Formats: sequence, C-alpha cells, structure tokens
Amino acid sequence: MNVLLNDKNEGVGGLSGTSKTMFVLGLTMGIGGMSLLALFFVMSVFLNGNSGDLLAAKAPSAAVIPSAPSPTAIADAADDPYEPAYPPGDVTDADHIRGNKNAKVTLIEYSDFECPFCLQHGDTLNQLLAAYPNDVRVVYRHFPLTGLHPEAQKAAEASECAADQEKFWEMHDAIFQANADGTMSVNAWKKIAGTLQLDTNAFNNCLDSGEKASVVATHQNDGANAGIAGTPGTFVNGQLIEGAIPFANFKQIVEAAGASS
Repeated sequence: MNVLLNDKNEGVGGLSGTSKTMFVLGLTMGIGGMSLLALFFVMSVFLNGNSGDLLAAKAPSAAVIPSAPSPTAIADAADDPYEPAYPPGDVTDADHIRGNKNAKVTLIEYSDFECPFCLQHGDTLNQLLAAYPNDVRVVYRHFPLTGLHPEAQKAAEASECAADQEKFWEMHDAIFQANADGTMSVNAWKKIAGTLQLDTNAFNNCLDSGEKASVVATHQNDGANAGIAGTPGTFVNGQLIEGAIPFANFKQIVEAAGASS
C-alpha cells in the first residue's frame, strides 16, 4: 500500500498544517503574548504610581544618609570666634587690679592658689610692682588645677566671696600665705574672713553655696581658650609668658613692653 507523503507537520498546540501556515500562526501568537505582557507591565507601573521611566525596574528603598554640612555652613561657624568675658589682652571692670590702673604695662596672671610655682611667681610680681610703681599693674585671674590641687577651687571661690566685700587682695595674700604654711582649707578661709573683719555670715554663705564657682570657671575657660595650659601663665600686654620667670628676666620683659623705673 502506497503511503502519500506530504509537507504537513505537527502544529503548535496540537494543530496541524503546512509549514508556512504553522510559521505564521506561531509568529502571531508570539507577538500577541508579548503585547499582553507589555500591557500588563504598563498597567502595573501606573497602578503603583510610578511616573518614572517605564522601562526601568523599580529599585528597592535605601536608608537615607544625612548630608554633610555645606561649605558655607562650615565657613559661617568658623566666622563666629570664641568671645571671652575676660580677654587675655584687656582689663574689664570685673577684674582685680593691683598697682597703677593707668599703667603702661599690664600683667594678667592666670594662677592657682595652691600651686607652689604661683606662690614663687607672686613674689616676682610684687617686686615688679615695687620697681615700677607707675608703669606696671597686675590683674589676677583664676586657673585652679583641681586634679593636682584639691584646695585650689574653694580658695579661688573664697577670694571672690571676699571681693564682694572689697577685700579680694587681702584674702588673696592670706591664701598664698596659707599655701606657704601648708594650712589651706575651707575652714581656714572662714577664719581669715573673721580676721579681715568681713561679714562672716555673708562670706560663709557665699563660700558654702558655691555661687562663685561660675566666675572661676569663666576665668579658666577664657584662659584655656587664650592658650593657658598650666600655672602660672602671664600675659604681658597681651603676650603670653609661661611659668615662674625669675625677677631679673621678667624685669627685661616689662621694660621691653614700656616700663621704666
């Protein structure tokens, strides 16, 4: 029995036909399927509210990293310098001044009442005041090194409490004498207040309350910002001289600054 051969082949989806018919049918179905997929993608994009590039896949969310300050902001901060309440080169109405208030040479001393070098330095400053009574004045400011000298903070506060009753320098000298004698204590300042004929109730309340701690802290902060790192530190007409300088050397410094005997 003869079997007739033809060009019919098994078609797509179980359909049969000629090769050309099957090719056209397959192409049509492929294009239709791609069109449906594209339509589904476009609809999903619009339903999700994404108005961006329709051909781009939606990226996952990312953590927001705070932006760094702009160069302008940094410049503005740098243009706002520290403004001290007690400038290292200027004397204020709140300062404690010893000597001629109109002197040519101003020594602004940052000191610690318990510091042995400050005790030595105080003698040098007194010699300068005696040698140049018209041309030198001394300004005392606080810089207690509490990590080394546990009595220094309250000693500084005691001098400020005495200043309220116009006895700063008297208390200043008495505290340094206690430094020399090795008798520094809060009770010592209270006894000295009586010796100086202060209102002891007012003085004791001032000292015990710590109300002068902020004054001491302001002196110290201003000094640190001006370059004071230890005691004694003395600005001579604004120029920092560090340490306890011998009288002969300091004499040359103040004369160079304008003092004359």
